[in-house]
Amino acid sequence: MRKTTEHSRRQFLRRAGAALIVSVTPLAGHAANRPAIVAVRIWPSADYTRVTLEHDAPLKFNHFTVENPDRLVVDIEGVEFNSVLESIAGKIAENDPHIKLLRAGRFKPGVVRLVMELKTRVAPQVFSLAPVGEYGHRLVLDVYPETPADPLMALLEGRQEVVEPLKIDPELADKAPAKPVEAPRPGKPTVDRMLTIMLDPGHGGEDPGAVGKRGTYEKNVTLAIARRLKARIDAEPNMRAVLTRDGDFFVPLHVRVQKARRIQADLFLSIHADAWIKPDARGSSVFVLSEKGASSTQARLLAQKENNADLIGGVNLAKTKDVFLARTLIDLSQTATINDSLKLGKYLLGEIGSINHLHKTSVEQAGFAVLKAPDIPSALIETAFISNPEEELRLKDDAYQAQMAEALLRGIRQFFLKHPPGPKARLAQLG
Repeated sequence: MRKTTEHSRRQFLRRAGAALIVSVTPLAGHAANRPAIVAVRIWPSADYTRVTLEHDAPLKFNHFTVENPDRLVVDIEGVEFNSVLESIAGKIAENDPHIKLLRAGRFKPGVVRLVMELKTRVAPQVFSLAPVGEYGHRLVLDVYPETPADPLMALLEGRQEVVEPLKIDPELADKAPAKPVEAPRPGKPTVDRMLTIMLDPGHGGEDPGAVGKRGTYEKNVTLAIARRLKARIDAEPNMRAVLTRDGDFFVPLHVRVQKARRIQADLFLSIHADAWIKPDARGSSVFVLSEKGASSTQARLLAQKENNADLIGGVNLAKTKDVFLARTLIDLSQTATINDSLKLGKYLLGEIGSINHLHKTSVEQAGFAVLKAPDIPSALIETAFISNPEEELRLKDDAYQAQMAEALLRGIRQFFLKHPPGPKARLAQLG
């Protein structure tokens, strides 16, 4: 009798347990299928602040703005409020130029609400990105100031009133090519106006660029070299440099070119650190735009990789109007600009060759989107191979960065001395 009772009790517990599993499993499965926010990254800059929420499955969202005080509100459906969202408030830096506070909480069952308290009126862009590279699904909140700063006015306000002409110094004269150059007329300066150079540190923010074996990010190396070069250019009496980015944030390729055209730049230099499938690849290179095919297989592959940077960094395609990119190659000035770019590239390559091995001894050409300003001589400099362990160490070295900046400055000066630019006569803005 006792044995029969024990057997019955076990049978009851087994059946009850099975019923509990059946009743709980659908709910557990439903929760498991909900998207989860797995990371939050914030990239502040003077241009705009980007907030990226990475999630493991597609999600639905809507957003709106509120005044007095100014806020951006984003409602995300079907996600659970987790520790990643709970810690979001602590990610906003005190000196963020646009965001005062960011908080998240449960708004109603199945809906998480993000509230962004703003320091100023903004023009937000909220959009989603499909998985690419190492990133999963991303919800992007780009917060732009409602009235962006005028880059040309900012540049003019920072300039000196007195402009001294660019003069040849003995060091550069010794390095000049053997090709005879027409001497400037007596009493007439070689260059008698302010020259503006747009420096473009490659990658940034969500887009790290190439990564070396020791964990060196291309985006950090390019910014360090660009800052050093800017300081040297600004020390010249008749030159000023502007950076497309002066911090760790993402700038779309077309915006980099637009920035150069808005300040009516005389030159555009995009600075990178190459990577290749083999770690023994080494040396520096200079590339300019090609209207047709690439000058080598590597040039074609490199251009393809660099042109895909927008996929990694993330661009709101609904807001992108690449009008000038569509018209660039039919613009009558493009051929002349490419010819000037080739001349610029030769001077840069000659100077870089004095501090590092050259991967290619001639200027290469490929269809880089970032070089497509139709009226600005442009070049892309691969300072070294970050995928080569020895060159990765050099790229991190202060001395090498300084040498590279000096070499690029010498190349810039030689170009202007041998090919003085005329008066500012720009094409109409194309976007």
